[in-house]
Amino acid sequence: MKYISINLYRKMVDCALAEGVSEGALKQLPTPHDALEGIQAVPADHFFELHEILDRELGPGFAIRVGQQMKIADYGVLGLSWRTCSWAGEIFERSERYFKLLSDTYVFKVEKKGVTSVIHLLREPHRRGLELSNEATLSATVVVLRAMTETDISPIQVAFKHSPPADISSYTAAFSCSVRFNQAGYSITYHTSDLETRTAKADASINRFLVERVEEETHGLVVSANKVAMDVENLIQDALPSGIPSIHDVGVHMGMSNRTLTRRLRENGISFRDLIQRTQERVARELLLDPRRSISEIAFETGFSEQSTFSRAFKRWTGQSPLEFRNRK
Repeated sequence: MKYISINLYRKMVDCALAEGVSEGALKQLPTPHDALEGIQAVPADHFFELHEILDRELGPGFAIRVGQQMKIADYGVLGLSWRTCSWAGEIFERSERYFKLLSDTYVFKVEKKGVTSVIHLLREPHRRGLELSNEATLSATVVVLRAMTETDISPIQVAFKHSPPADISSYTAAFSCSVRFNQAGYSITYHTSDLETRTAKADASINRFLVERVEEETHGLVVSANKVAMDVENLIQDALPSGIPSIHDVGVHMGMSNRTLTRRLRENGISFRDLIQRTQERVARELLLDPRRSISEIAFETGFSEQSTFSRAFKRWTGQSPLEFRNRK
């Protein structure tokens, strides 16, 4: 299971509260905001769903604004390891070492082009929440590199694969450089000399110690979530090709009565109907990435008897038809 550090999840919730998000929106959260104590990480899909909910509630640019609010301290021991590495760009050239505690979804590649260097974020967006997470990541890159070097180094270009929102003021304020949308991928470009800037707290011996701590914490990482909800989702996914299962059928597999299962889900702010829709949407998005799978086949695999019914449901979930989703850039 792909995961995201609880530090990032909590930071987003805190920023949303500061911007006045409604209590109703917080009740939709896949991992409840009042149940974060003791959690180390959440499933990546929960994090991407959080992005989607808050984007709808708080409008364009929220992910960018969250990125600008990130502080080295928010990353714990990982942030300390960044501050003590040798040069600014090192964390991207050795991303396997420096990002694994944060998430196993980050892959970076640095492309040096003489006086400029492009940091590519290699995360293909299969859903809107991933697009937004990529925005937050590139936005946070700006403030993290400045904190590491204690200088005002700035990017010279930022590229997003997805289309621009109607209001891009948060983007121009965050990056203060050329911001391009509908590009081939996600990247942020700096002067090579800026990425080669020595970090303000560079210390090889301390860095080795901190990297060892990061590796230890990564190996002991436990992805926390509502186990009952996750078990239900897995059973729903297995059953979908044969039709949408009833709560009774799922309860039998889990050794619970309908009433007990409903109560356990309600305690975590979710319903059986919510999990049916969430699972159908997630499976549909994943299958639509495979051009070999026909729309009618995907409709069947997600529990729909007719393609037209599936298409209407998918449009309601995402704002796009299945073909529009598949053919988007």
